[in-house]
Amino acid sequence: MRGYTVKKGKQYYAVVYEGIDPGTGKERRRWIPAGPRRSDAERLVTDLVKRMNDGQRTPHGKTTLGEYLTEKWLPLQRTQLRASTFDSYRRNINLHVLPVLGRVPLHKLAPEDLDSLYARLLTEGRRDGKDGGLSVKTVRLIHLVLHKALSDALRKGSVVRNVATIADPPKLSSAKRPEIRVWTADHLRTFLDQMRANRAFAALFVSAHTGMRRGEILGLRWADVQFDEARLSVRQALISVAYEMQMSDVKTGAGRRTIDLDDRTLAVLRQSRRAQAEDKLLLGSQYHDSDLVFCRADGDQIHPDLFSQTFDRAVAKSGLPEITLHDLRHTHATLLLKAGVPVKVVSERLGHASPAFTMTVYQHVIPGMQAEAAAIFSSLIAAPPSTLPGSR
Repeated sequence: MRGYTVKKGKQYYAVVYEGIDPGTGKERRRWIPAGPRRSDAERLVTDLVKRMNDGQRTPHGKTTLGEYLTEKWLPLQRTQLRASTFDSYRRNINLHVLPVLGRVPLHKLAPEDLDSLYARLLTEGRRDGKDGGLSVKTVRLIHLVLHKALSDALRKGSVVRNVATIADPPKLSSAKRPEIRVWTADHLRTFLDQMRANRAFAALFVSAHTGMRRGEILGLRWADVQFDEARLSVRQALISVAYEMQMSDVKTGAGRRTIDLDDRTLAVLRQSRRAQAEDKLLLGSQYHDSDLVFCRADGDQIHPDLFSQTFDRAVAKSGLPEITLHDLRHTHATLLLKAGVPVKVVSERLGHASPAFTMTVYQHVIPGMQAEAAAIFSSLIAAPPSTLPGSR
């Protein structure tokens, strides 16, 4: 079996000989687009010839990319991924991939098809009724999903190569890092004072004082709170998957952590437990006891989206700078770092994978800390000559 490369326009093709057509008596050659680089085409020819000499079939078929993703690949992923991750894969494929490339035959998918998709998503990819494109991070995620799907197709012989390895997704380095918005200590104190009469006060107070994620706060159980030891354990999170609530394990091993609590936070938790006990007495058998620390008046779970909306409405009425619920977590970390708390301690409270990641996220705080460190060091060594060793 033999093959060669051909260039047409700006595109290289891998051409392989497939024998004589018994109907016409003519030679059959198959042309497969290989992208703008000759080296990629030559490598593809080598792979195809080896495949055919080994007796492996070369995929033809009429299966489209859409059919492969929705009928073969996604159903298998449902059994292998966290529910939230699977839902993210499904939504990105349905919203952004299928409308553009869903009808392209799987074996004819080319790197340029993916390049065009990424460029289009960056400029006009939003599907929420607003103009504009998706973020670089989101487009990169879509690329990674397609890369994994096509890698699985290659491993199982459904395609002869993974075109996503040749495509050029946008680089994260080209993305503008989203600005982190935080409150000062005075802002946070004012907000919590305004929220004291609100049912969400305790959950927001603990969120601000621990840096826990939204799902971790709403998934916290009384069994995870150790009052005598003044700490709590993060073991699970309440998440929203296609607006349906699910209890999930925390993201990583670092996410499963213990957080020390101050006296004021412990007092808020004790008051919340007393209020919950009153709800149980009032509702009796109608109360749904799920052992959750923060729940609705009848004991049911609080939907994560509803919790965020409650926070957003309260901020809008407060007159304070606008931040999101997740920015409470950023505020917790920023205030601690500015107060000189070691990065490792802050990283452990947040459940980050490493202190290095914490420093990357909160690098806006580091310059000020470095300036302070420089001043401290200078003061340590700028002693009068009479105090130096060997002086008279």
